[in-house]
Amino acid sequence: MAATDETVAVPVPGPFSLLIFDWDGTLLDSISSIVACTQEALRDLDQPPVPDEQIRSAIGLGLRETVERFAPGCDEAMFHAIVETYGRHWLETYSHQPRLFPGVPSLLEDLREEGYLLGLATAKGRKGLSRDLEATGMGEFFLATRTVDEARSKPDPQMILDISDELGVKTDRTLMIGDTIHDLQMAHNASTGVVAVCSGSESRSVLEKAEPLICLDRATQLPAWLSPEGG
Repeated sequence: MAATDETVAVPVPGPFSLLIFDWDGTLLDSISSIVACTQEALRDLDQPPVPDEQIRSAIGLGLRETVERFAPGCDEAMFHAIVETYGRHWLETYSHQPRLFPGVPSLLEDLREEGYLLGLATAKGRKGLSRDLEATGMGEFFLATRTVDEARSKPDPQMILDISDELGVKTDRTLMIGDTIHDLQMAHNASTGVVAVCSGSESRSVLEKAEPLICLDRATQLPAWLSPEGG
């Protein structure tokens, strides 16, 4: 799961040396595609319509927790049917739609050059993340990654704790960057710093209630905030 064996942190200014990013909605502009794909899967299975906001609020959770948000109490057969139908539509129609937010490659390159260690914690499965990282060419930047296939679902802190432990960085030197309330709660549960971005599934007002260190419009504003003058 590590991109390289060279995981020794170079001292950087400021309180953080490890930056752990969420993927969907934080670095990848994929939220609208996820919502549309979910709606199509539910229609195929003759499930009752679900408001888009209800689907958006579930993004970032594990599969079981996500499905429970818009199909509460469904049995195992329906759960697997929803997951299978969603996966089929995603591969056939939606997987090629999401794109990196503008400036993300430069953001990751600049942070790496400044000496930060970079990690990734996502509710995606390993196959989906690997496919995305290959398609975008961003895999080289992340020294450690965790998906719901290897760790408990957000907001459980395991993803952050595993990455911090793998890279030898204490949690008080770790910063999580994410677009959902689940990302923020995971960071609080792991006792790490957390920055919210308003580029994904949650509104600024919802994110601010979780008390991040700051709420940015987009992840590319992070370097300015991390700088001694901006942080």
